[in-house]
Amino acid sequence: MQYKTIVRILGILVSIFSVSMIPPAVVALLYKDGGGTAFVASFFLTLFGGMFFWYTYREHKNDLKAREGFIIVVAFWVVLGSVGALPFYIMDQPNLSLADSIFESFSGLTTTGATIMTGLDDLPKAVQYYRQQLQWLGGMGIIVLAVAILPMLGVGGMQLYRAETPGPVKESKMTPRIADTAKHLWYIYVTLTVTCALAYWAAGMDSFDALLHSFSTVAIGGFSNHDLSMGYFNNSLINSVCIVFLIISGINFSLHYAAVRNRSIKSYLRDPEFKVFLIVQVAVALTCFLVLLKTETYMNSDDSFNQALFHAVSMSTTAGFTTDDFSQWPLFLPILLVFSSFIGGCAGSTGGGMKVVRIYLLFLQGIRELNRLVHPRAVYTIKLGKKAVPDRIVEAIWGFFSAYTLVFVIIMLMLMSTGLDNVTAFSATAASINNLGPGLGEVAAHYGEISDAAKWICVVAMVFGRLEIFTLLVLFTPTFWRS
Repeated sequence: MQYKTIVRILGILVSIFSVSMIPPAVVALLYKDGGGTAFVASFFLTLFGGMFFWYTYREHKNDLKAREGFIIVVAFWVVLGSVGALPFYIMDQPNLSLADSIFESFSGLTTTGATIMTGLDDLPKAVQYYRQQLQWLGGMGIIVLAVAILPMLGVGGMQLYRAETPGPVKESKMTPRIADTAKHLWYIYVTLTVTCALAYWAAGMDSFDALLHSFSTVAIGGFSNHDLSMGYFNNSLINSVCIVFLIISGINFSLHYAAVRNRSIKSYLRDPEFKVFLIVQVAVALTCFLVLLKTETYMNSDDSFNQALFHAVSMSTTAGFTTDDFSQWPLFLPILLVFSSFIGGCAGSTGGGMKVVRIYLLFLQGIRELNRLVHPRAVYTIKLGKKAVPDRIVEAIWGFFSAYTLVFVIIMLMLMSTGLDNVTAFSATAASINNLGPGLGEVAAHYGEISDAAKWICVVAMVFGRLEIFTLLVLFTPTFWRS
């Protein structure tokens, strides 16, 4: 294991991340409402810390293997989340403990969107900006950005990309060179962010709110600089903009790339995962609408439809934006919305959850097993569109599902051991591991009231969800550490 090479690369990545402290410091300078000193101090601490580790091991430039790639990805997210907590811990407003600072940082970077903060409207503008920026950086993945930069520093990127990229088909690349792939992903990501910000501004947000909410929308994060989230604006047009860009961001980014490259939407129409993704959105929204309408939760059908559509898309894509307290909705709707986050977005999107393609392939596998009961000797092939799916992929998905279930149960039991009730523990686990954010019970509004032990457990769940279980779980296997 090339430990010194790993430390050198981590030093480079942390040094690069230090640049993210500069924009909020500039915001503090412009608005003059505090927070600037904490970001300047964090910038120098992060920069010098990263440079120290890089300089100490600067001569170690050995080639990376797959194992080193996994360690770098996991270690970098742990280090990055810790470094990202520095401004929260240093500053006086808000005055956060270590556990709260770590929780807020990891929640932002993993695009979970759970928060321990209240009084968001009164926070310094620099803090508001920084929280949203964390989600924007975490949305596509800092590692993918680093993959585009590291080749210039003499570090190969394929091992990192394979470890970081979500979805069951990690071997596929949009362009022959991995650096080009990462760069094209970021071109699309930045373009969507700018377009989303302009759309929010045109719909009625001021420029600052538009920029901040475009960060968390395209990242499918869910952070807002208002306690009422999207409900603060009480604007159906803003809600519509949010819905559109959440759906766009929940689609596999390789489809966006193909559409831009070919100047055609055929790539979307041919993709079975995209179709299933839309079906899920429609099904959840329609169910919520009919129940809200029947129970007369809102004054008229228009309000019922708007609330149902917004929360269905927001929760099923794992964004977690809200316009009302959905945890108080009647019957099974709150649980339905939480369960919809288990499906999440498409593979290769900024959404969380288990990903649509995995759930769809599990469904097809279930259908195949039912058919085999009727015709035991028949040969059935699982197809994704017109392409047959190798049994090895199906086996890997079953393995992922089993590991996901095991991790989920363990984390939920650990949260219950801290004193949380069943509903709160279940929803907090689902919200953390699916990178959703809002839950039910004690964590419906925020996570500030739960114990520090529960917060640390939720942080672990967020990392598991962001790295899609296997990338982190593989480090706990004896085979991984055998030379």
